[in-house]
Amino acid sequence: MKRRTFLMLSVLAFRLAALGQGTSMPAIAGVPQAGQAQSLPTIASILDREITIIEKQIVEAAEAMPEEKFNFSPESLNLAGADYKGVRTFALQVKHVAASNYALWSPLTGDRYPKDFMGGNGPEALKTKAEILQFLKDSFALGHKAAATLTTQNMLQPPASGKSPSVHLATFAVAHAFDHYGQMVEYLRMNGIVPPASRGKSD
Repeated sequence: MKRRTFLMLSVLAFRLAALGQGTSMPAIAGVPQAGQAQSLPTIASILDREITIIEKQIVEAAEAMPEEKFNFSPESLNLAGADYKGVRTFALQVKHVAASNYALWSPLTGDRYPKDFMGGNGPEALKTKAEILQFLKDSFALGHKAAATLTTQNMLQPPASGKSPSVHLATFAVAHAFDHYGQMVEYLRMNGIVPPASRGKSD
């Protein structure tokens, strides 16, 4: 995960340096390029796009799991030679991503971090698929709000309520979500469900 965060920061640094020097950059779908009528990308717009990418994959994966399978964990399969004792259920994977999103992005936006989000698994009161999905979607809405606060001037400064640089909080949330997306994919496949992002592809 540290390697993924480092790579993301390296890509951001490269793109920002290229902007400052007036050099051309490889095209990114949806991001205006130099010479176009639209404004050039900013640290905020680049990060917002990264959040959009993982948001789509996580939300679609969560939506793909039937509600009756939301409390599935590999522990129930009793696989020979495996040790899944005590691992999070699919529902807790989703809630953990959402709760972590709030923990990492709320310092950037100044939003209050509710006490029942503590502990990594989110509010115990959220039980149904619909409730958990809404919690997830709301957490990514906060992410887009957090991305909008970043500039080249403040990205290396910690927010008022934190110690880590703002850009680290923003990008680590994305890297963390990708890590748990991989786990969600395995849970889907263990239940015979092809993840939406992989459908129609030879994987």
